[in-house]
Amino acid sequence: MAVSNELTEFVRASLEIGVSRTRIAETLRLAGWKPEQVSAALEEFAPLEFPIPVPRPQPSLSAREAFMYLVLFTTLYIVAYHLGSLVFDFINRAFPDPAAPLSDIGVRSGIRFSVSSLIVALPVFLYSSRLTNRATELDASQRLSPVRRWLTYLTLFMAACILIGDVTSLVFSLLGGDLTTRFVLKVLTIGVIAGTIFWYYLSDLAADEKEAKP
Repeated sequence: MAVSNELTEFVRASLEIGVSRTRIAETLRLAGWKPEQVSAALEEFAPLEFPIPVPRPQPSLSAREAFMYLVLFTTLYIVAYHLGSLVFDFINRAFPDPAAPLSDIGVRSGIRFSVSSLIVALPVFLYSSRLTNRATELDASQRLSPVRRWLTYLTLFMAACILIGDVTSLVFSLLGGDLTTRFVLKVLTIGVIAGTIFWYYLSDLAADEKEAKP
């Protein structure tokens, strides 16, 4: 979260004259500042014993970092989409719809394309994930990378929308008495993929917040 210069300077001046962090936080909250603003301002200074406040290194954005995270999340979306598409194709073959028969050639082509996409994108995703995880282990401040957090929140938003739509479709079909094995399996496929992504990155954000606390 961006912190105003006025708030940062107030925290700096208060720390310089020996005011405790607890008292600074209480005073700012009484003055009307939001708790997250107060926490962000205090986190700009390390809780170290030193005559003057010690600033923490601020997260910065490099071209290499942006490239790595864009590759990571783009391949994640590709893997998730084609994994779901591949499972859908197998469900369509196992439980064909008599009212809408599919071309066997079309199904085989879809399976081949999904497998090809997974063969290419999955190793790239795993390798990118390994590199970014190693970078955050070596430098914990990179967990607060702006591009990383923006893409993580975007991924959470997309996963949440998909889950909401998935459950809505299930309830709609249930109320209309249109549930079929084919439909339920597809709903479960979407739910498992989107739910796994949502849970993983939500846990990752929680770890970021824990790491950021002094």
